[in-house]
Amino acid sequence: MLAARISAMTGGDFAYSNAYDWRPLERISPHAAMAAIAAEDQQFPFHAGFDFESIRKAVQHNAKSKRKRGASTISQQVAKNLFLWSGHSWVRKGLEVWFTVLIEAIWPKERILEVYLNVAEFGRGTWGVQAAARKFFGKDAVRLTRREAATLAAVLPNPQRLRVDRPSSYVQRRRDTIMGQMRALGGPGFLRQLDDEEPSAPRK
Repeated sequence: MLAARISAMTGGDFAYSNAYDWRPLERISPHAAMAAIAAEDQQFPFHAGFDFESIRKAVQHNAKSKRKRGASTISQQVAKNLFLWSGHSWVRKGLEVWFTVLIEAIWPKERILEVYLNVAEFGRGTWGVQAAARKFFGKDAVRLTRREAATLAAVLPNPQRLRVDRPSSYVQRRRDTIMGQMRALGGPGFLRQLDDEEPSAPRK
């Protein structure tokens, strides 16, 4: 948030402001949690911070395509958003690995997901699912519907370019895909696995 404010001011936008309002996980719609997992990290309850299969597929894809694919888990994104700066240096990536291991060791999955939903950017100057719910849908995060939550999740890859309030055809297609993935994962029953010591693997 600080980096975004500095960038806006150095660009001459002195009217820029950050919208942010923390909400505990129990005051966030389960649809929002499910949409984030479906869109960003479907193996979230089962890995220890890194999805090595997704990393392998991303490496293979990026070697053949100019359109790069990421493989960061929700845990990695929390580590990056909380503790690090933007960029792609090996130093920053190494620190990201370290902080990911650390938060996976000391935080339960529910806490990691709670932090992620509260620090993710959903649009220019809009940080966290509560601020996004108020700005784009005029309601609190706890009241988000499945469709609204999927729309928010659809812009997560690039919230500076993709819009919740004016969704492009790409965002609409991604929203519909996310809704299908939410149903396939099993809804609230899937989230309950975050409490399990040994969660069962998702069905193929």
